[in-house]
Amino acid sequence: MKKRGINRRRFLRKATGVSAAAVGFPYVVASSALGKGGNVAASNRITLGFIGVGSHGTGVNLKNFLGNSDAQAVAVCDVDTNHRNQARDIVNQKYGNNDCATYKDFRDVIARDDIDAVMISTPDHWHALISIAAAKAGKDVECEKPTLTVQEGRVLCETMKRYGRVFQWSTEDRAVYEYHRMCELVCNGRIGKVHTIRVELPSGPHNPGNPKPMPVPPGFDYEMWLGPAPWAPYTKDRIHWNFRWILDYSGGQLTDWGAHLLDGAQWGNNTEHTGPVEVEGKGEFCKEGLYDTAKEYRIEYKYDNGVKLIVTSGTPSLRFEGTEGWVGNRGWRAPLQANPKSILDSVIGPNETHLYTCRAGEQRNFLDCVKSRKECYFPPEIGQRCFTIAHIGNISMLLGRKLRWDPEKEQFTNDEQANRMLSRSMRSPWRL
Repeated sequence: MKKRGINRRRFLRKATGVSAAAVGFPYVVASSALGKGGNVAASNRITLGFIGVGSHGTGVNLKNFLGNSDAQAVAVCDVDTNHRNQARDIVNQKYGNNDCATYKDFRDVIARDDIDAVMISTPDHWHALISIAAAKAGKDVECEKPTLTVQEGRVLCETMKRYGRVFQWSTEDRAVYEYHRMCELVCNGRIGKVHTIRVELPSGPHNPGNPKPMPVPPGFDYEMWLGPAPWAPYTKDRIHWNFRWILDYSGGQLTDWGAHLLDGAQWGNNTEHTGPVEVEGKGEFCKEGLYDTAKEYRIEYKYDNGVKLIVTSGTPSLRFEGTEGWVGNRGWRAPLQANPKSILDSVIGPNETHLYTCRAGEQRNFLDCVKSRKECYFPPEIGQRCFTIAHIGNISMLLGRKLRWDPEKEQFTNDEQANRMLSRSMRSPWRL
């Protein structure tokens, strides 16, 4: 599909859109529009719409994009009026104007021909649906992780490929020094042959959630918030941060934090385009209340090459163990540790494996790739394989049994019940 992108011709069409009567009269173009004074010319700016502007959508994603001079925020969208207006004010204050448009329906954002790309920061059950719609509308996409199901992730991958869109799963880990360095050491054989990978993720939820129905607050479009998910009565314990604890909208810490550290496990193991062939998980769930994701868990995966991946609830950690030592850290972005310690002093030579990163983070990487049309550092397929590990772990815990997995077919072997859990029906009128 032809890129309807950020180019000089499109800018000039806008700049010269004057009546015939005005032709011949001089007009002034601000020096900032031409890229003087340290600014980026308007023809080289990427116009962005932000869909979902809650705490992370505003405090991290919007903030980071606004810190890049070649990104231009032009619209914000959220079902919560308070979030929407707060994000609008941040954008307008940044640019010193009142130009930022506000919407509560994402379809109004992706329908705008003057928006090049979107940043999606909604709950998980909306990620694939909005991303796919945006791609079909000609937008490049950065989207928060993860998917809700294996099946919708596969549809997303195929859609981005078919429409030729640049897509970034929004996670910073591949730009974080500790994880990048750890995985390069492992990929270049500094611990010998890998046999075990240990991942720890936070536990939670720490309370069962109150299912008692409550009045929907003014300015909150709850019907749109639910979208494709099954209808359920409103309660404050269902929305915003808490959606993570409900399987209709997410997969708990296993999919939330797992989208970070499971990616590291895949990256260092050189399995980011495939996955394990066996999974067995046990989880502890709330016995009553609203929340139904596992709060404590232990899951063991096995890869075809014999490597074991052990995922437990605890302190966010990643560790690779091999025949000649181990390397890892304990704590989010914690300093690297190794045995022997000399591993940490190892220099990766010019002819060895250098893993793709962008020190400035996922937003900068996305902007660069929108311009170059190259693949981002966390593209659809790599994200799909990462999130699938979490999804099949949840399925194993829910069914309470060991499962065989075929990463090529993305199906369980000889288990119809488990395979039915790889997809979900969507509430009308929503569909992929």
